[in-house]
Amino acid sequence: MENNNGCCSVGEKRKQTRQHNQDKPYRGIRMRKWGKWVAEIREPNKRSRIWLGSYSSPEAAARAYDTAVFYLRGRSARLNFPEYMVDDELHDLSASDIRKKATEVGARVDALQQTILRDNNNNNMDSGHVSDSGRVCLKPDLNEYPSPDESWD
Repeated sequence: MENNNGCCSVGEKRKQTRQHNQDKPYRGIRMRKWGKWVAEIREPNKRSRIWLGSYSSPEAAARAYDTAVFYLRGRSARLNFPEYMVDDELHDLSASDIRKKATEVGARVDALQQTILRDNNNNNMDSGHVSDSGRVCLKPDLNEYPSPDESWD
């Protein structure tokens, strides 16, 4: 349905916006086809982008983006999580320095979330959450090396 100026109706715009928010829950991130979340940001007054990394969760990617945009644009930057920004001294950083700081933050958030998920999975195993086939349902991180104390017996 179109109105007089050739655009969508108000209801269709709301539906498109709702769908867009589900696909892209935070500013500066997107999801790859295989489920990883990535963050990147365009450098001011340039056509180049700064790659901020690939993460397991949208929150980790969004925190990496927040770090980069804060160092690029200062206190006036529009952040996903303004409550988590520390009042750090702003100085002129190169693209590689911004990338390094952003990936450090994103990696820390990702590691914390993976630890929480792992702890929750261990608690579920202890409380007897099993599938219909009698097997424990886990989705291990295939990028993680197994520790020597884990056994698959």
